[in-house]
Amino acid sequence: MKKALWIVISFVWSHAFSQNPNLEATEKEQINLLLDSWHQAAAKADSNAYFNALTDTSIFIGTDATEHWDKTAFKAFAKPYFDKGQAWNFKPLERHIYFSSDKKTAWFDELLNTWMKLCRGSGVLVKIGDQWKIQHYVLSTTIPNESIDEVVKIKTPLENPLIQKLQTK
Repeated sequence: MKKALWIVISFVWSHAFSQNPNLEATEKEQINLLLDSWHQAAAKADSNAYFNALTDTSIFIGTDATEHWDKTAFKAFAKPYFDKGQAWNFKPLERHIYFSSDKKTAWFDELLNTWMKLCRGSGVLVKIGDQWKIQHYVLSTTIPNESIDEVVKIKTPLENPLIQKLQTK
C-alpha cells in the first residue's frame, strides 16, 4: 500500500513539475537567490551565511590545481580572508541552471566578473527539504584562445613538478 501511494505521489509531483513551467521558474529563482546571496556573503565577509549555503559534505575546487577542499578544509583556507572583512567579490554576469528529472538535483554554470577578470563557476546543488544547498563548486579562470600559448609558457615550470608528482602516485 505504501509503495503504491509513493508511486502515485511521485507521478503527480513529477507530472505537475513538468506541466507547470512556473514551478521550475520558482526553483530557478530560489537557486539564483541562493547563489547571488552566497557571492554577496563572501563580499561582505559573512562567513556563517557563506558556509551555511554549502552542504556538510560539499567540495570546493579553486583555480589552482592544488585547491580541492571539503567544507572543513575550505573554511580553514578562507578564514583569513573572511577575518579581513572581505573574502572575494564575484559578480555574476550570466548563469544557466539545469535540473535532474526528479528535480532534487540541479547543476549550473555562471560567468563571473572578479578581480581575476572573467571566471567561470560551475556546480551541483541538492535540494534538502525545501532548501537548495551547494554540494560541489568549481571556480576556473577563463583564458582567451589567442592567449593560451603565453599562459602555457607561464604554467609549465610551475605545474610540471606537480604533474610528475601526481603521475607517480
